[in-house]
Amino acid sequence: MDIRNFFLSFVWIYYQYFTIVLSSALPDTIIIGGLFEDRNKGVEIAFRHTTEKINLRGDVLGKSLLIYNIAPVSQDDSFESSKKVCKMIKDGVAAIFGPSSQISSGHVQSICNTLSIPHIQTHWDARVDRDYFSISLYPHYEVLGKAYVDLIKYWQWNTFTILYEDNDGLIRLEEVLKFSKGANVKVTVRKLDDDPTNWVYMFKEMIDKQEKRMIIDCDVKKVESVLHKASLVSIVNEYYHFMFTTLDLGLLDLDQYSFGGANITAFRLVDPKNPKVVAVNEDWVFEELNNRESPLQGQRMIPSSFLSLYNTTNAMETDVALMYDGVFLAAHALDEVGKAKQISTDKELSCSKSKSWADGLSVLNYMKTMDFQSLTGRVQFENGERRNFNLDVVELSRTGLQKIGTWGPKPGVNITKSEKERKVEVEKDLSKKVLRITTKEDPPYVMRPEGEAKPGAPKFEGFVIDVLELLKKKLKFNYTIEAADGYGSCKENSRTKLIECDGMMKELVEGKADLAVAGMTITYDREKYIDFTKPFINLGISILFKKPEPAPPKLFSFLDPLSTDVWIYLLAAFMCVSFMLFVIARFTPYEWCNPHPCNPETDVVENQFSILNSLWFSIGALMQQGSEVAPRAISTRLVACCWWFFTLIIISSYTANLAAFLTVERMVSPIEGAEDLAKQSVIKYGTQKTGSTAKFFSDSVFPTFQQMWTVMDSDSNNFVSSNVEGMGKVENGNYAYFAESTYIEYVIARKCELMQIGGLLDSKGYGIGLPVGSPYRDALSDEILNLQEQQKIAELKVKWWKKERVQGGVCAEVKKSTTKALSIKNVGGVFVVLAGGVIGGFFISMCEFVWKARKNAKEDKQTLCSEMSEEFRFALTCYGSTKPTNRKSSLEITDNGIIQTAPMLSNNYGGSKEYYA
Repeated sequence: MDIRNFFLSFVWIYYQYFTIVLSSALPDTIIIGGLFEDRNKGVEIAFRHTTEKINLRGDVLGKSLLIYNIAPVSQDDSFESSKKVCKMIKDGVAAIFGPSSQISSGHVQSICNTLSIPHIQTHWDARVDRDYFSISLYPHYEVLGKAYVDLIKYWQWNTFTILYEDNDGLIRLEEVLKFSKGANVKVTVRKLDDDPTNWVYMFKEMIDKQEKRMIIDCDVKKVESVLHKASLVSIVNEYYHFMFTTLDLGLLDLDQYSFGGANITAFRLVDPKNPKVVAVNEDWVFEELNNRESPLQGQRMIPSSFLSLYNTTNAMETDVALMYDGVFLAAHALDEVGKAKQISTDKELSCSKSKSWADGLSVLNYMKTMDFQSLTGRVQFENGERRNFNLDVVELSRTGLQKIGTWGPKPGVNITKSEKERKVEVEKDLSKKVLRITTKEDPPYVMRPEGEAKPGAPKFEGFVIDVLELLKKKLKFNYTIEAADGYGSCKENSRTKLIECDGMMKELVEGKADLAVAGMTITYDREKYIDFTKPFINLGISILFKKPEPAPPKLFSFLDPLSTDVWIYLLAAFMCVSFMLFVIARFTPYEWCNPHPCNPETDVVENQFSILNSLWFSIGALMQQGSEVAPRAISTRLVACCWWFFTLIIISSYTANLAAFLTVERMVSPIEGAEDLAKQSVIKYGTQKTGSTAKFFSDSVFPTFQQMWTVMDSDSNNFVSSNVEGMGKVENGNYAYFAESTYIEYVIARKCELMQIGGLLDSKGYGIGLPVGSPYRDALSDEILNLQEQQKIAELKVKWWKKERVQGGVCAEVKKSTTKALSIKNVGGVFVVLAGGVIGGFFISMCEFVWKARKNAKEDKQTLCSEMSEEFRFALTCYGSTKPTNRKSSLEITDNGIIQTAPMLSNNYGGSKEYYA
């Protein structure tokens, strides 16, 4: 235990000793030099204030006093800067700051590199080759360019414009230009004229060419002038996006633009809510309140009263914050190196001698290895350049510039502002807006009310007007509405490269309207120039045609209930059954009867089923009338029953189908779809000359539609200027009009003589049009989906299409007749039953035939085969319906003594047995 205490005591004494020794390794005074131009007054004051603060703290540099040596220089005067640097060196300096001019800074940097004196820069410098003894705290321009590219990718910009003030701006945006070339992004580069009055004409040209996204590189002092000139042509609004490359946008008072919906974005290096920034800001504000110089001098957004002393949202100029960090960087490096070795500033250095500062390399190397948190965030160097840093993404809102995300070299853009927050903000902004609506009269979407307009009454009514009212009620905005001369389209003039539009498209593209609310189809060509919400109704192209006249009744229309095949099969069945009855009746002995019941001694029997009687029996049963012929044998009765069942089904089916054919008015349409139109030349067809329907045919890849477009385009009379004109041509006859299915549904509910032909040729939807980049699109789309789920839009469609609204629903829907002629598939089973009965009857007749022949053979004392052959030969004789009752022979001795054969009479068929000579 004693040994442990002794060891700890030894370590403590050793630590105190080296602390005292090393703390005295720095000279009593350390000079740092600064070259400042008149335009950097705030930076110069920050240099002095930071030096004084370090001296007051005592935890940095120990007892050594940090002294500043400031020399004012003229801008871009490299000779003066070099002269004053050489003078500073004679006094012995540990580091030199500035100047900000690139030409002067280059000369100073060369001198410092020769004499091994650290040269600290806090301003932007685009030189690629940096001297070893130069170190810059300003974010490297290549990394800043990557930040701009990442933000462009996040926004998914495919076209934008670069506005730059000088050549340095192009260097700062070099990475953006490289990206646009490799990513096939269209970029327009414009230089800001030295005369700000010419900026108005530049912005007007940008309006004509639809350049709505801008990256502007200019001095922070010119930002307000740029926005002012842009506001003169009314483009500082939510539809134009301004991205400034300056890191000091927070210094400006942009309140005048925040309530107009201006879309302004920038990066920020200094976070005003950083605790270190807040503390330093409060110190400098205190200096201001006590009428002393402060680095905040000249900045607009500074507290004007003691009550706002602790306002933590005040911005700090980036160069001022970097100077603060640079002085602390030099002080900490000197302090740490001084703890490791004895250092002193060399007063014998001279610009005319080759001798260098012995300790300069150690101090510089320690600076380059430092990694610390400061006013500008994390400070870390790579080869004297600051490449690893974080930026805040800020945008203008109603409450000023707000942080919406961050950027870092590895994670890239991270927008922390949630979609929900953005949606709430947009809806809040929308609730205070009076939107400008453009529309087009087109029933049932937009119509003027009938009768005289009353004061204060709506100018328009219709389906989309009701949809707009539902959106207004939910999102709480107001609007004014005006009619345009058409839906419109846009195209680029090949000569002037300007975008030329007409109709509602022109109103949106030129920023004269916020929304286009009408029966406007969402198409690819339109979405090149405007945005659309999600569709509020789906539809397709169909054909409007005049109903044909009812077909005149045919002379033999009674044959229509059955198909031709059934009629043929029915005739065949009739002939077959009649013949089978005849054959079976001749075979069965029970159909051979005494024709005279009162004379039992008759010598003949008769069969009632002759050929004519068989036909009559069958036709009588078929006509449901019956006949005097009645079967007696089981076999013939079986065939008759099957025939009766067959006729029952056939006649019942025929009667039922005949009633439907007689009560349904049958139409004969010359066309059934687009293919039929393409194959004929009698009926003319067409569509609106401009619009999505004409575009569908002109751009179609299907041969049928290409052929139809060729026919339509060959004659201007095939086209119409409006749906109403197209409907009129259809009513006149011999014309088919291609229109959107929703309009056709509306028309045929009111024009009973018109009808829709065929199905839908395509599928598309109607949406609300907005200018490109409108912040209201998502809010409107979400509410449209909500209305669809609640079936509100479906209710409105029923209201304007079906119900008694503007004569809606006056035409009862007449469905096409679905009654078809009965085919053999419908009644084939009856034929099977009939065939089974006929076959069964024939089989039974054969059994009866054999049974009776066997009985007769016994009585006649002859063989069964001879009896059956004799009866079979007689049955096959197809004439005569009577036969003798006895055909057998017997031996008789005559008076002459001759034996002769005489027929034997037998009463085998009901008669008595007799003998005759």
